[in-house]
Order: sequence, then C-alpha cells, then structure tokens
Amino acid sequence: MNETRFPCLRPILFLFLGLALAACSGAAEDPPLKGATIGGPFTLTNQDGRQVTERDLAGKYAILYFGFTHCPDVCPLDLAVIGQALRRFEKSDPARAARVAPIFVSVDPERDTPAVLREYVAAFHPRLIGLTGTPKQVADMVKSYGAYGAKEDPQAGGGYNVNHSRIAELIGPDGKPIALLPYDKGAEAVAAELERWVK
Repeated sequence: MNETRFPCLRPILFLFLGLALAACSGAAEDPPLKGATIGGPFTLTNQDGRQVTERDLAGKYAILYFGFTHCPDVCPLDLAVIGQALRRFEKSDPARAARVAPIFVSVDPERDTPAVLREYVAAFHPRLIGLTGTPKQVADMVKSYGAYGAKEDPQAGGGYNVNHSRIAELIGPDGKPIALLPYDKGAEAVAAELERWVK
C-alpha cells in the first residue's frame, strides 16, 4: 500500500506497529527461581499456638524469612526492611498487598516459643506471622525451603548463637518459588519486587 496516496492511513499503520511491538515485549517474564526445588509440605505452630501448614498459604504469596529472636543484628534489620516494604506496597496497591503473607520462621525452636514469637513479630508488621515447632519440624521445613540453621556451641554465660542463612524468599500462591527479595538494598527495592511479581 502506498502511504503517499493514503496519508490518512499513516497513523493507523503506526498504531498497529506499536501494538505489535508491545505484544512482543509484553511476554510473561519467568521468575528468577522458576524450576528451583524449593518448598514442600510443612507443619509448624504460629505465635498464637495454632497449627500452620503449607495448605494455609494456598492462594497467597508468602515472604519467608528464616532467623531467630535472639539474633543480635541482621534479623531485626532485615525484618524491619521487609515490614517497611510491605507497608509501601499496601499503600500503593492494598488489594494485591493483602495477598502477601509475611512469615518469620524461627531456626531456634528451643527458645522461640509461640509466646516469644508473638511479642517479637509484632514489632515489625501487624500481619507478620511467626512460626516455630519441634526441632525436627523446623529442621525439615528449613531444609525443604533451601535455608540453613545450626545451633553453635554454648557461650560462657550459657547462651548460644544460631548460625543461619540470610534469605527472604517470595513464594507464589501455587507454592512455587518466585524470587529472592533484595532486603539488603532497602525497603524500596523489596517493594519494587513485590510490585513486579505479585499479581
């Protein structure tokens, strides 16, 4: 078709070209953790003493962070960032943010009872769920989600530290892993990832 003979068609041609390019660039992006063998069944206890399993998270996005309440530095810092990021997301898109369940999984079940977790998680976000259980329940869950936690030798005063992985995983409503959240880059970066992946 000769554009010089039909000048009124030029805008339409550009419109169709733009739509075609948008369709090509709008292909669904694969999540970074697609295909990773992370996740599986678990049975733990929340801060209110109620049993929680992976079935309770069906249809929700979960942020999983593994740590312990006696952690002297990284856990409170990371959880503060996650809490701030979720508040940002709640402000910008309340409906999608409501589908996100922030979860703190204790790798120190001996000390982190439901009562201890209740007080701890309340400091970071009102919807933050604390999970604990028997040592075996916790170890099984930590392993299946690709995390790590190991009690260190007792200190002089009788206390002890727990060496653990420092990761925040975003799990999809189908229970499959989506991405690791960049808590080390601040709340804005985490909120951007939630905006990107939570549908």
